Amino acid sequence: MSIKILALDTATEACSAALLIGDELLERYQFAPREHTQLLMPMVDSLMEEAGLAMHELDAIAFGRGPGSFTGLRIAAGFTQGLALGAGLPVVPVSDLAALALQAHQRLGWEELIVCQDARLQEFFIGGFRVDEKGPRELWPEALVDAAALATKVKGFRHLAGSGWATPGGQQALCEGMLVEGDIHLPRAADIARLGKMGLARGEGVPAEQALPVYLRDQVAKKQGE
Repeated sequence: MSIKILALDTATEACSAALLIGDELLERYQFAPREHTQLLMPMVDSLMEEAGLAMHELDAIAFGRGPGSFTGLRIAAGFTQGLALGAGLPVVPVSDLAALALQAHQRLGWEELIVCQDARLQEFFIGGFRVDEKGPRELWPEALVDAAALATKVKGFRHLAGSGWATPGGQQALCEGMLVEGDIHLPRAADIARLGKMGLARGEGVPAEQALPVYLRDQVAKKQGE
């Protein structure tokens, strides 16, 4: 029987939803800062209608748990909790940094890389990953770092992805021979769905009330006025 997973992501300026049914993937994606609340449910409804499925027929709901925008993470977590509670489904929290690592692996074949996302305030969300057919594995715990720490972390790596490398601090951390993939800078629900399927198979599904964001910097909302 095909595993059916709905995935949601609003961790960045992009809003996306995806539906994975076995190996078939449907996705809705839009770059739309500050419109996530208005866009997400219509995306979900469109996917479910296209697939001819009711919510209770799914096996789980996966969501991008962060790190990312404080407000964006709360939107995805809140939607996930509501949908999962209503349908009696488990949820699978998925790292947005790991989703970017998977994206780079599938598109470019990269097996080891650093993902760096702009966290604003001259700071960065970073994660080091080794990726194979079983998915991304952390080389160290995800972290929030400043530009100086980023420059230290990046030493010895060749492959880099994420929005952080385009910032002044990210640019200063680069050395000769490093490859930055500029087109892989925002996570997508398609990759959240793929990782959600892997996580569900590993027993990482949790009750709906445990669909919690991972901020890494809880005070970001106060500092940014989101």
